[in-house]
Amino acid sequence: MEGPLVIEPRIFNDPRGYFYESYNSDIFKAAGVEAVFVQDNQSLSHKGATRGLHFQAPPFEQGKLVRVVQGAVIDVIVDIRKSSPTYGKSYSIELSDINHLMLWIPPGFAHGFETLQDKTIFLYKCTNVYHKESEGGLFWNDPALEINWQSENPIVSEKDQILPLLTDFVSPF
Repeated sequence: MEGPLVIEPRIFNDPRGYFYESYNSDIFKAAGVEAVFVQDNQSLSHKGATRGLHFQAPPFEQGKLVRVVQGAVIDVIVDIRKSSPTYGKSYSIELSDINHLMLWIPPGFAHGFETLQDKTIFLYKCTNVYHKESEGGLFWNDPALEINWQSENPIVSEKDQILPLLTDFVSPF
């Protein structure tokens, strides 16, 4: 998919633990991410919690830089850009406190994740503030998206259970 970017930071380990830069605007710009972040979000989730697939519609669309501070998730994005050759396709990656991978998700993608461990802490850096009236999403378990969720009995919000299937979805992107 064109646009999203998996970021593997340089980790400095020593007997005390580790250190890494989770964001450096110069490095991100060199990689093609020229985002200005205006809001940070953090969530704590129990094992098996599934959140998503969410987005914000224009003019309040958000790019997101996501990572896990504690625990692990299967992070999922779905391309909802109407003119994209990968429209409706999903991509997933494991993000954890062990691999330290980050995912840049530009506007035009629905996003969600499933926690693989208890007490998982997930961070989002967002390029736009939250705007309730611009919320949108896709049904998390739509077979057309071919997402390999790990949990047999996921914990899913009522709101996420009634989001539309891809076939019924009209993208604002």
